[in-house]
Parts: sequence; structure tokens; C-alpha cells
Amino acid sequence: MNLEARGIRGGMMSARSAFLEMLARHLPEAAIVTDGDAIAPWLVDWRGRYRGAAAALVEPRTTGQVAAVVRAAAAHRVPLVPQGGNTGMVGGATPSAGGDAVILSLRRLNRIRSVDRQANVAIAEAGVILQLLNDAALGVGRRFPLTLGARGSATIGGLVSTNAGGTQVLRFGTMRGLVAGVEAVMADGTVHDGLAALPKDNRGYNLDQLLIGAEGTLGVVTAAALRLVPAVAARGVAWVGVASPEVALALLRHCQAHTDAVESFEILPAGSLEAVLAHLPGGRAPLGGKHPWHVLIEATAPDDHAERPDALLERLLTDAIGRGLGDDATIAASEAQADAFWRIRDSISDAERARGPATQHDISVPVPAMPRFMVEAAAACEARFAGTHASGFGHLGDGNVHFHVRAPAGVEAERWYAEAAPAVTRFVHDLVTAAGGSISAEHGIGQMKRDELDRLLPPARANAMRAIKAALDPLGIMNPGKLLPLVPDGPVPLAPGAGGK
Repeated sequence: MNLEARGIRGGMMSARSAFLEMLARHLPEAAIVTDGDAIAPWLVDWRGRYRGAAAALVEPRTTGQVAAVVRAAAAHRVPLVPQGGNTGMVGGATPSAGGDAVILSLRRLNRIRSVDRQANVAIAEAGVILQLLNDAALGVGRRFPLTLGARGSATIGGLVSTNAGGTQVLRFGTMRGLVAGVEAVMADGTVHDGLAALPKDNRGYNLDQLLIGAEGTLGVVTAAALRLVPAVAARGVAWVGVASPEVALALLRHCQAHTDAVESFEILPAGSLEAVLAHLPGGRAPLGGKHPWHVLIEATAPDDHAERPDALLERLLTDAIGRGLGDDATIAASEAQADAFWRIRDSISDAERARGPATQHDISVPVPAMPRFMVEAAAACEARFAGTHASGFGHLGDGNVHFHVRAPAGVEAERWYAEAAPAVTRFVHDLVTAAGGSISAEHGIGQMKRDELDRLLPPARANAMRAIKAALDPLGIMNPGKLLPLVPDGPVPLAPGAGGK
């Protein structure tokens, strides 16, 4: 190591030591973790694709303690990586390999501060697990209408910071529409309190909305006021075989024209169903016969006065099939059968992964364009990359496609991921951009999609994002290297094409 490198590393170590000393005056000893073995589990992302290093992990229990951590980090220019349940899909909560960052764990901020049945609002801290929040809401006859596979470990702070989606976006929207207010510690250590959930507030820029989906790059979300809806009194779940995605979209429009009770409308190709049936022990196809595409529909009722959802679906689907909007359908006869239908849908990614290496893309396109995109993008990928198999499934009602491109049979996985997969991903993202879509529908950008976002984001939006980041986090300490490219020195540069002809 040369003298200059030694000096830089020595300065980093000195800053971290001073940072930890400052923290020790505000946090209990147990909240500051420096043991490597204790930190190790939190240095790897949920998928195991990213691995980093950290000098320490801090576990504050209150918003005041989070503010003290951020003030200390700002004083000594120590990068912070906020982390909740560590269930993200894009490496957004994993520190870099440099080891200069400190993990700011929000797991100890795990209080549900209130659940107001009359106002239909719950206030939950960042470390509250999604399933526990919903359990608390159900205790007063309400629910938080966001469901995803990681509900038993995903935390509210992470869901807010990534603007999470899920299977109920069709009716209730993403986290952006479900968050009534945010409490957060900004990069200078000040606390923004937006938890009042004011229906009208015209005091300029909406800081709450700016923090939603910012992935911890502007501030640390410590709590959120969340919108609740009545608990489900009954649900109906149907499985429908259809000829094409275009027919599936027409079926969705038919349902929407006759009811607002449909919460989920999922589409998958026959190949995905076959993969799941081969992967799940004892798995059974919901329908007899062969169908090119399949649709999973769930409708709910909030009380016993509404039409039973299973009867509603039977009536709607009988009419729809008579109009040529489906070939066959079955309605779950029990909660166990309804769960079995959903288990098929929730197992697609694991089943596809078991078939071999693949690039998995969380993308979105305009809803009217989704049927055509699913078919044409798959064909384009298979034509461009010989031997691959491409397919898409997802949330038809909100345009979210989970688009997988499986490697040719017999390839060595690591080599394919290193050499071929990046080109596949660029090709898919170019198709998405040409269709007017987004390269990230519900999982965020993190570090996995950061460079692709930089490549494809329109200049006006890129410049605004960089300017906001530079203004709110001028020291660059808030989750650096995520969402936006790292800027080593100086002001954040404008994107190409800005500021002139």
C-alpha cells in the first residue's frame, strides 16, 4: 500500500472511530455492533447476489436515536446504509465492498404506535413487519391492503422506501397511495414529521411523497401513517383459461365494468403453470384440458350485506365465457383450494429458477400495451438470443410484467450470468423503454438497476433527481451507490443533453 492510500485509509478509520465515539454518547452500548460475525448476516442481500462490508451496525430504538446517528454520520462524513427486513430484490440495503459504510438497522423501531378504526389509519414504525401490522389492523376489523411474498419479514420502512406493490395494486395502488404521511430523519439530522395525515396541505413540495420510493437516499424513514380498509368478510378466487393476453385484458375490463370488488387479476402462460406443477410436490392444474394462458382472479366483500364474492365471480365469468372472454373457469370451493390457486401463482419465480439460470426482470408497461408486449418481447428475445426461452407473467391490471429469460440448456450458470445476461437485460430494458414503460415496477432500483437507470432515464427526470439528491444530501452519506450513480467529487453533473442545444 502506498503512502497516499495509507493516508486515505487512515483518515477513514479515524473518521469511523470518531463517529462511533460520538454515537456512544447517545446510544446504549448494545445498539452499536462492531463484531464481524454479528454483522456478517446483514452484509448479503436476500437473493445472495450482492455482498458488502461494514465497519459497524447500529440499532437505534427511537427516532431521536436515529437522528443522533445521522448527525454523527454527517459530522464525520460516514456513509449510512439503512436496512429493514433485508428482503429487497435489487441490493438496495447492502453496503458496498469498500467497508467505509455503517449499516443503520431499523429493526428495533418496531412499535405500532396506533391503529385508529374510525380514521382508518395506523401509525407504524419502520421496523414493523408487514404481517404484524395487518394482524393488528384485523384486531379492530381493518386491514392494510398490501400483500407480497415476503410479508412475514418485510418491514414498513423498506416498503415505503421502495414504493412496494404486490397483488392488490389493481384496487388499492402501491405504497405511494397507501401512505398518508411519513416521519423521517433527513441527511442533516433534522426530523420531518408528516404523520398528521392531513387531507389538505398546500405548503409547497410534498416531502412525504419525495421520500416514498427514494430508497433511503434522501432520508431515513422512521415511521409512516398508513391507510386501512375494512377487513375482508368473504373472498372468491377463480382460475380461468384464456386464449391470449388480449382476451385476458378484455376479461379484466368486463369485470371492472360490473364490479369494484376485484382486487387481484394475475396472468400467466401455460409454460409457467407447467413449471410450477413440476416443481410443487402434489401440485394439480386447476383446470382440465390445455389452455395457452391462465388468469387468477380474487374478489372480496367487506361485510355480509354485499353479494358473496364467489357468487359474483360465477355470474361474471358465466357471462364472460358466453361472450368469448374465456374458455373454461373454476371457482375455489374452499379457503384451502383458494390458497392452492395462489400457491401456484406465488411459486412461479422459484419454479422458473429451478429450471436453470435466467434473468428476471421486474418491469411495467402501459396496461393496454401489456398483452402485446408479453408475446412480442418474448419472441424478440428468443430470436435475438439463440437457445433462450422467454416468458412473462404478472399483474395485468397495473401493467407489471415479471419477465424471465432462461439461458440455453447446458450453459455454465456463472459464465452465462457474467457474459450473456447483461446483454439480455439491456435488450429487455430497451424493449420496455420503447413501449413507454419502466425498468422497475415494484422492486426499486438499488444497485442492480442503477447503471441501467442512468442509461435510460430521460434527461429532464435525471437532472431533477440528481439536483434533489445534491440539495437534500450534499455530503452524499445517505445510502450511496443506490438509485443514482456515485459522484466521487464535486457537484452532481447534469445528464447529457441538458442546459443547451
